[in-house]
Amino acid sequence: MSITVTTELLGRLQPLMSLRSEGLHELLPRCSTHPFPRESDPFRAADWSGQVVYLVGGQLLASLPDATTRVLVAGQDLAAAPLARSGKVPRKSKAITDVVLLTLEEDTLDIVLTWNQLAVPASSAPAGGEPTDWRMMSGMFALDNLTVGAFASLPPANIQSLLGKFKRVNVKRGETILEQGAPGDYYYLIESGRCKVSRLVAGSSMELAELKAGNAFGEEALVADTVRNATVVMKTDGVLLRLSKNDFNELLRAPLLQKVSGEEAERKVAAGATWIDVRFAAEYRNDGFPGAINIPLDDIRQASTALDPSREYIVYCQTGRRSSAAAFLLSQRGFNALLLDGGMRAHTGVMESPA
Repeated sequence: MSITVTTELLGRLQPLMSLRSEGLHELLPRCSTHPFPRESDPFRAADWSGQVVYLVGGQLLASLPDATTRVLVAGQDLAAAPLARSGKVPRKSKAITDVVLLTLEEDTLDIVLTWNQLAVPASSAPAGGEPTDWRMMSGMFALDNLTVGAFASLPPANIQSLLGKFKRVNVKRGETILEQGAPGDYYYLIESGRCKVSRLVAGSSMELAELKAGNAFGEEALVADTVRNATVVMKTDGVLLRLSKNDFNELLRAPLLQKVSGEEAERKVAAGATWIDVRFAAEYRNDGFPGAINIPLDDIRQASTALDPSREYIVYCQTGRRSSAAAFLLSQRGFNALLLDGGMRAHTGVMESPA
């Protein structure tokens, strides 16, 4: 038996039926189907820990955790609820026909549901405007943003506050959003449209990247408390979500930026963590920590694709300013990146001398 997973199918399952079609479409690649033959017990044939499991094909006799025994038929109301969730699985089951189970990671589903419930517009509009249904913001609510990106580590208590602080800004093709050398004032998330990032090098403008819906920019100057190191210009008309520096620091920077002391960093490196030195190559060659990887801050976005997401990284520079920006950039890309608090200058008596 073969089942094609569609948004219509997901929309008949609990609690996925509460999501909009855009959210269901985002979940499609995260779903897996598992066929089992007649007479088998699917819940003894595989490990379902960490998964939400649904019956989407065939008929199944199941002894449920509530001590009831039921015949479940895919597509009917009783089968809309998860068969397994939060570690609770049927004590025993038997496939009356060939069956197909659908699985989805429970953490992924929980993150999406949390944001979805908190994103519903307030019953009353803010002064001078309409209430915002944040579920319509495909850039902010792209699944990668919620499960891996900047919002993945955000405490749920911060979500409602964050949504209330973002301002939606319409922008035009050719409009300059950030200018190299200007002070950092806002963090941006692209809701729609595309923009180019360029930097003035030796008097010539060099294009560094093109950003699209779901991408964020402007965080480096805010985290490092310095000026903009690049210029961002819209390539198309679009919509940006803008967050002030103070709100960014309170609601996003603080939860994402995890600091460690020199002593703790040494213990972690001894246990398998890896140093990342984000200074220029000449600085790194002069006094970089033994075994460190040198990725200058300017290169951290592009070079992060070569890092191992399963490893722990400790990021450092001379004072902690450049490394704080780098650690934030890595963290919002889903890496386990810790910041050496105070940088090398604060811990020269703790670290080992270079070999």
